[in-house]
Amino acid sequence: QVQLVESGGGLVQPGGSLRLSCAASGNIFSINVMGWYRQAPGKQRELVAAITSGGSTNYADSVKGRFTISRDNAKNTVYLQMNSLKPEDTAVYYCNADIQGSYGFGLIYWGQGTQVTVSS
Repeated sequence: QVQLVESGGGLVQPGGSLRLSCAASGNIFSINVMGWYRQAPGKQRELVAAITSGGSTNYADSVKGRFTISRDNAKNTVYLQMNSLKPEDTAVYYCNADIQGSYGFGLIYWGQGTQVTVSS
């Protein structure tokens, strides 16, 4: 009974910026960790960034200094601000959340994925 809906993907030129959003809805008592993963063609899904309920963050070395993850707890939404984009950032980006429902049950949920293409 929980859904994660992503938005904000698209086509941008190298050096450009894009902001992804992911909103959680449904039976939500609390959300612990929220994050972003990506999967490029022919590659495995990898962690891009994560943020805890307390605001601690973690980034992949490849995006450190260029990407910023943040969250709005009032909206149950996580964001990924992507700056100085490179062609190698091209991938499908998936949001992820560790959500505790009203029963006190913690489960991992995934968004549907949004395409980010960086090309001239």
